[in-house]
Amino acid sequence: MAAAFNVAEGINPASTLIPVTRIEGITTALATPGANLISGQAVLIDLDGSTIEQMLVKSPAGMVVYLNEQAKDEGGGSRAGVTERLRRVFNDALEYGRRKAEYSRAQMQALSAAAGDLAALLPVLRGDQPLIAVANRRSDIATALRLAREYKLKLILAGAAEGWQIAGEIARAGVPVLVQPLDNIPSYDALGIRYENAAFLARAGVKVALLETDTHNSRNLRQQAGNAVSYGMTWEQALRAVTLSPAEIFGVADRYGSLEPGKVANVVVWSGDPFEFTTGVEHVFIRGREIPLKSRQTELLERYRKLPPTY
Repeated sequence: MAAAFNVAEGINPASTLIPVTRIEGITTALATPGANLISGQAVLIDLDGSTIEQMLVKSPAGMVVYLNEQAKDEGGGSRAGVTERLRRVFNDALEYGRRKAEYSRAQMQALSAAAGDLAALLPVLRGDQPLIAVANRRSDIATALRLAREYKLKLILAGAAEGWQIAGEIARAGVPVLVQPLDNIPSYDALGIRYENAAFLARAGVKVALLETDTHNSRNLRQQAGNAVSYGMTWEQALRAVTLSPAEIFGVADRYGSLEPGKVANVVVWSGDPFEFTTGVEHVFIRGREIPLKSRQTELLERYRKLPPTY
């Protein structure tokens, strides 16, 4: 239980991955904590700045919980145990919120998490902060929707590999989904995974944002989008799913996600269709500043383009 953990101070502004990512057209990213039942608070960052404070767009942007295969150990090896434990923590957080004074005087029974974690859950349980639930199996997605109804949560589904099977239910609940459309290899977590998932969800009226979960290959997001188009999403839906829809989902659409007067000037100029392999980035602007198209990879290329002769 790490609800009080905020990932922001684990970010390295000098990471060599940041220039590699942004010169491929990514200007803003969601940084998330690793896998625990309740992993902690994710943040939105712009990929420019020498300090964390300069990079932050929104902190926290959401509370991350895992309801997938890897969370089972947190529930004694059972998905039902995971859900029971989450309910217990949510109920204890609400109780803590009602009886803080008694808690501080040790005049109530022990609760299932530390005070800091319970306090961090209160904005989620009040609906002020979204709960980002990582769930892939149809039954796990249904569990997330059930919890959201029960506690009146502002839910965001992440992964949702079998989401296409209950796309109508997700749409009716008004729950947005973060999807990685290049996944189609079945696993115990998602036997029903398929390339058309993003297209089916969008067609059902779900607000879809596309994601690339591999930190070292975040630049492949445009390949994810192109793949989504080839498997049924319209080009306009895919473009929106990597621009305005994520901004809407995380509550920053008043500043991010589209080219409008008064918004933050995060702009990428491409040589052609950004979802085509042969298209290149010509200019990247983050917060109005043009970013040099240089990274450790381009510098190594230049360094070793001409090798000294060997004898």
